[in-house]
Amino acid sequence: MAKETTSVLTAVLHGSKAPTQQQLQRFTDFLTAKYHQSVQLTFEQNDALADGFILNAGDDVYDWSLEGRLRQFRERLEQLKPQSEKIIPLMKEAVENFTPEVLAQETGEVLTVGDEIATVRGLPHAAYGEILLFSGGVKGMVQDLKRDEIGCILFGDGDEISEGSIVRRTGKTAGIPVGDAFLGRVINALGEPIDGGGEIPAEGYRPIENPAPGIIDRQPVNTPMETGLLAIDSMFPIGRGQRELIIGDRQTGKTAVALDTILNQKGKNVVCIYVAIGQKSSSVAQMVENLKARGAMDYTIVLHAPASSSASMQYIAPYAGCAMGEYFMYQGRDVLIVYDDLSKHAIAYRALSLLLERSPGREAYPGDVFYLHSRLLERSAHLSDELGGGSMTALPIVETQAGDVSAYIPTNIISITDGQIFLESDLFFSGQRPAVNVGISVSRVGGDAQTKAMKTAAGAIRLDLAQYREMEVFTQFSSDLDDTTKRQLQYGQGLMRLLRQAQYHPYSQHQQVILLVSALNHLFLPVPVDQVNTAAAQLLEHVEQKSPDLCSRIDSTGKLSDEDRDQITSLAKAFLTEAFAGKCGA
Repeated sequence: MAKETTSVLTAVLHGSKAPTQQQLQRFTDFLTAKYHQSVQLTFEQNDALADGFILNAGDDVYDWSLEGRLRQFRERLEQLKPQSEKIIPLMKEAVENFTPEVLAQETGEVLTVGDEIATVRGLPHAAYGEILLFSGGVKGMVQDLKRDEIGCILFGDGDEISEGSIVRRTGKTAGIPVGDAFLGRVINALGEPIDGGGEIPAEGYRPIENPAPGIIDRQPVNTPMETGLLAIDSMFPIGRGQRELIIGDRQTGKTAVALDTILNQKGKNVVCIYVAIGQKSSSVAQMVENLKARGAMDYTIVLHAPASSSASMQYIAPYAGCAMGEYFMYQGRDVLIVYDDLSKHAIAYRALSLLLERSPGREAYPGDVFYLHSRLLERSAHLSDELGGGSMTALPIVETQAGDVSAYIPTNIISITDGQIFLESDLFFSGQRPAVNVGISVSRVGGDAQTKAMKTAAGAIRLDLAQYREMEVFTQFSSDLDDTTKRQLQYGQGLMRLLRQAQYHPYSQHQQVILLVSALNHLFLPVPVDQVNTAAAQLLEHVEQKSPDLCSRIDSTGKLSDEDRDQITSLAKAFLTEAFAGKCGA
């Protein structure tokens, strides 16, 4: 039963030439039947329309123009997802059976545009995070909702957009194509290839913003994600599903730690994703070449939002990378994702927020800057067995100024993560690399993410190093040292030297165990401090030749029996004593 037609609907018909009376009557009849109201229809000439009409009825827009019909046809073709051999028949069918639909569209008008921001009015039902389509094919995302207008960040060149341009809703949230084909490729924040390797076939599409798994959907972090770095795996172990912050000043080796961790996942069935935010393109190109040279790009995706890209692209980059990682995680696979770095991400978000005229807070950051990173990092998890048991381990990187870990952004991210690895400038410039500060660094997962072999071998190494650092400071005020103190200092210096590790040379588990057992039993004392690293390399080669079964047993079982420990001690003592007897000045 039709509703009573009490109110009057005001509608405007746009076209390059005036309609006939017959056409006007058809439009009026259509609106009366659609809205059950009396219609007051007026015509406005628009020379920009090549052919056809555009009808505005309240908030709804009906596009019968040539451009609108072509757009419908294009969208119809884009919906086709055939196999290559079936594309021609499907396209033929689509062409023959295509009939333009009379669909209500919600359109808006650009009020202002500039600095990667567009202000739009006339989209009352637009949702936060929804993708809008501007003239020229430029896309944007709704970022600010006000009573009479919305603020939108742009993902393309805003020069094609002008005041008064038409804006259309898509009804879609921002997302990224995903699939196994992305492995080994370099892409931008929209999932488009930028390595010159051609198009990437997608297996799905995931929204860049997605709720984090709940408590019931997670399980404890209890499986190691080994970095191959002795200083980290022995004292600050990282588990699958953990969020471990890498923090330090500029040029202290933060990226190097992350890259060594990626290299160490070779052959371990771990998908690695490196998200470069605001980095120099030359640095990222060099990093990609290093990964290719060492066979690591086969299981790695590099998502690059360069310093030259817009703040909008830098803002969505880590969320896009996280969405890519979730695709693999929900398949039951293990993922390692590196965000390099979140300091630049926060700066990009601050720029967008200020341009959107949001109220600035501390250090001019908006009030929701904590939520900016918490909703990102909380998506890393070790899923329950019911959800496949996959995991995503996050290594966010944050740059500090003059070692100030109490600054706004570092403090926020420290409170979100499960620990931090602090790289100290003084240690780095003294030659200690990785320059891990043992006192400030921590892993809140701790021994739960270590194998029994590593836990046994590492023993009290943190305590020994802490005692050495304290004793080192004390000895600055005294020249006369007893033999016990000298021996303790020499032991500590040897430990620090042993923890030095060249980049791109990660240790396997059995190598770390051999070095730790030897060092903590004071077997490196006969070795001069400046020859510790050479001695360590020779010792590893010696033990691997003499007892390959021992090495493979540690790697396969993750356990260290008393007999194995005694065997390592015996082999190391004999080798080091023989090779370096009488060479140490102690």
